[in-house]
Amino acid sequence: MNTNFNSARQFFEACETGKGWEACSEFCQPEATFSSQTTVLSDISTLEGYCEWMKSLLKPIPDGRYEIKFFASDDARNSVAAFAVFHGTQTGPGGPVPPTGKTVAADYVYHMDFEGDRIKHMTKIWNDTISLQQLGWG
Repeated sequence: MNTNFNSARQFFEACETGKGWEACSEFCQPEATFSSQTTVLSDISTLEGYCEWMKSLLKPIPDGRYEIKFFASDDARNSVAAFAVFHGTQTGPGGPVPPTGKTVAADYVYHMDFEGDRIKHMTKIWNDTISLQQLGWG
């Protein structure tokens, strides 16, 4: 496996388990950018901001976990893609409503562009509307 693939896997693990920017930053350019065509994430433009958002998501969904379906690198384009399903139940405080006890199973994709051996930009592809409905948040 190439270095970027391994860095992307370690970044993915740290981000998806809510370790925040402190743990994720070693795999990213300091000013790494973020984009997602979702309402929930529309105000987040840095990868640091996204990592902190994921960290905060695990407060209302403390059992949040991922199931990887696909992970691959494209060396010609210096990028890595991951497809996974996020699972969890809102049992903790901190969501937009009191705990609903409802579960979510959300498909999503991370596309990570590298500059050298660090992520310079990540795009998240995700249907936030369906996820919020599953949780009883929207």
